[in-house]
Amino acid sequence: MNYPELLFPDFSLILCGYLVCRYTALNRTVWEPVESLVYYLMFPVLLFQSIIKSPLDFGAASNLMAAGLLLMASGIALAYALPWLPWMGRHMQARDHAASAQVAFRFNSFIGLALAGKLAGPEGLLLVSVLIGISVPLSNIGAVWPMARHANLGLARELVRNPLILATASGLAANLLGLHIPVWLEPAVTRIGGASLPLGLMAAGAGMQLGHLSRAKTLAVAVLSIRHLVLPLAAFGLSRLFRLEPKQATVLLMFSALPTASSCYVLAARMGYNAAYVAGLVTLSTVLGILSLPFALGLLR
Repeated sequence: MNYPELLFPDFSLILCGYLVCRYTALNRTVWEPVESLVYYLMFPVLLFQSIIKSPLDFGAASNLMAAGLLLMASGIALAYALPWLPWMGRHMQARDHAASAQVAFRFNSFIGLALAGKLAGPEGLLLVSVLIGISVPLSNIGAVWPMARHANLGLARELVRNPLILATASGLAANLLGLHIPVWLEPAVTRIGGASLPLGLMAAGAGMQLGHLSRAKTLAVAVLSIRHLVLPLAAFGLSRLFRLEPKQATVLLMFSALPTASSCYVLAARMGYNAAYVAGLVTLSTVLGILSLPFALGLLR
C-alpha cells in the first residue's frame, strides 16, 4: 500500500487551510469560530455517531483497548519525566513544560478518523473510535493536570467541560444500552459529522504557526520525538505483545503516529499559558506527521 499517496488528500486539506488563512481575507478571525464550531459541536457529533452506530464487541476489542491505554500512559509518563532528566531539565522552564507536555501524547482525531476508514474500512472507523473513546479522558487528564497545578485551577471542572469526553461517554453508554439514532435524524447527523473532517483538517492548517519555536528548542525536540518516534515504536511492540489482528494493529500504529491535537494551543490559551509556542509545536507536529505516519505503518511490513 502506498501510504504517502493515501495520506496526501488529507494533508492537502491542511495545506489548503494554511494558504487560505495566510493569503486571503479568510484569516484567523474567520477560522477561530470555525475551529470552535468543529471542536464543540461537529466533531463530538461524529464521535458519538461512530461509536453508537455499530455494535461494540468489548471482548474482541479488549486487547486493542489495553494496548491503546498502555500507549497513552507511556506517552504521558515520558512527557512528565522530561524535566527530571539530568541534561534536559536544566533547559526547560516549568511553565513551558506544563503547557507543551500535552503535545507529546495528545492526537489529532480529525486526521485519525479521516484515515482509519481508508486504511481498514468501516471496521477501522469503529476501531479508531474506540481508541479515541478510551484515550480522550486519559489524554485530557494528562494535558490539564500540569497546567491546572501550576495555575491553581480545578482539574475536575476542566474535564467535565470537555466536549470530546462528553461525546465519548454518552456514545459508549448509548451503545451499551442498545440505543440508536432515530432514522429521521440520521441523515442530518451524518452530514454534520461528515463535514467536521474537512473543516477540522483545514482549521488545523489555518492554525499553524512556527515563529515562536526558537525560545525552547530542547523542549520542542523532546516532546515531538516522543510523539513521532517513540510512540510508534512502542505501538509496534504493543501490537506484538497483545497479538493484535491485522486491522487492529494497523489502526493502533496509525493512531500512535498521528500529529498532536490542534486543540493543544486552544487549551493552553484558555488556561493562561504561552499559546503561541504551543501553536508552533502543533504546526511542526502536523508537518512531521507526513513522515511519521508512513514510518509507523511501514513497520507492519
